[in-house]
Amino acid sequence: MVDQLNLKNQVCFPVYTLAKVIINHYRPLLDELDLTYSQYLVLMVLWENEEQTVGQIGEKLVLDSGTLTPLLKRMEQKDMVVRKRSDQDERVVKLSLTEKGKLLNDRAKEIPHRLMDSMKITENELVELKDIITRILNKQL
Repeated sequence: MVDQLNLKNQVCFPVYTLAKVIINHYRPLLDELDLTYSQYLVLMVLWENEEQTVGQIGEKLVLDSGTLTPLLKRMEQKDMVVRKRSDQDERVVKLSLTEKGKLLNDRAKEIPHRLMDSMKITENELVELKDIITRILNKQL
């Protein structure tokens, strides 16, 4: 019988460790752009959708406003994004990219391939891993 409390038999530990490893591989790539991993995620949302509310970004990144607000303030100070209250409802804060934020898109285009190279993983392996993780998450969220 398998000991379920043995660390080597746990699924959570390798997933947790892998998340840390992946972020550590991102770090030098993002340092070149003066970005944190969280800032990179926000930018990816805005590169896909030019303007988003703080709520929409939080929903897409599974982050609450208490985590997101200081992050967005730092990004605004670095001239990557502009925050503006909605004219229709001033409780709603909209985010859009500055010129600098838009230009970072071109500089970031090589990050996925450089990440795969640094992790010594193929695109197919990465897609397979992402698909498994996505299936599990879709059942939980």
